[in-house]
Amino acid sequence: MQYHQLGATGPRVSALGLGAMGMSGMYGPSDRAESIATLHAALDAGITLIDTGDFYGSGHNEMLIGEALRASSKRDAALLSVKFGGLRDPAGGWTGFDGRPAALKNFLAYTLQRLGVDHIEVYRPARLDPAVPIEDTVGAIAEMVQAGYVRHIGLSEVGTETIRRAAAVHPIVDLQIEYSLVSRGIEDGILATCRELGIGITAYGVLSRGLISGHWRKDNAAVGDFRSHSPRFQDGNVDRNLALVEALRAVAEAKGVTVAQIAIAWVAAQGRDIVPLVGSRRRDQLAEALGALDVALTSEDLARIEQAVPKGAAAGDRYAAVQMAHLDSEKRG
Repeated sequence: MQYHQLGATGPRVSALGLGAMGMSGMYGPSDRAESIATLHAALDAGITLIDTGDFYGSGHNEMLIGEALRASSKRDAALLSVKFGGLRDPAGGWTGFDGRPAALKNFLAYTLQRLGVDHIEVYRPARLDPAVPIEDTVGAIAEMVQAGYVRHIGLSEVGTETIRRAAAVHPIVDLQIEYSLVSRGIEDGILATCRELGIGITAYGVLSRGLISGHWRKDNAAVGDFRSHSPRFQDGNVDRNLALVEALRAVAEAKGVTVAQIAIAWVAAQGRDIVPLVGSRRRDQLAEALGALDVALTSEDLARIEQAVPKGAAAGDRYAAVQMAHLDSEKRG
């Protein structure tokens, strides 16, 4: 395993991180024992960065990770990245976002208890709360840094102006944001701002929720899978997107690797300040993702990949229109 410093002021983390969201029902049912085994396998392979959100499964994901850590000999190596603020209702729906200082301290208290730890390595608001200045939210997390409950502050899915305002309050170690061959919006300004300020990128959605994994088919969506509402998986878009996957498969096969591995390797190749997060929820998926670390892409490889999947080629937005309208990272002008 290779390790990089996360941003100018952050910790050394593994070159690949594990995103645990899929272990808590977002992509349909998951197997608890297999999820825990996958978390253990990730730690045993040298992955140190584990990402979660307190609203994944309404706390289920944090309790699952806490259970896995208690049974692992590598628990002290785990660096936990936690998003907060998403509001859920008893039916599992989404009711908004809360970034108020008092709320985040309450969220943090529950997170520490569920994970069974005394601090969080990187704590971040999952979205921008339009009713709360980012300075207030970051300032409150900074108080938790001073108190020892948080080590570093991160951001998620915010745009350039918000990044600059947040960084003026306290050092920001990383921005967590979607970045993949088919989601390259950060290249239009956000990535440059982060690099100017010494802020790393933890890239989620590197396989576009499995769409460009090389394994997803139209007939394998599960009940409760939120991809059923994603524009890129809708009729009229999905066939065009799967055609991109087949073009990418030709490049991968010529390289002797899988589609998923070349897609992950492409993200990693965009800079040492970028850490891909893989959403493996089974050990076989994790093993395939780890193989991407051995894929060295030449300039010729990168040109072939660009030809197969040109920037902006994906059909459909990465989120539904209502969610896109609320994403600070998607604001222009």
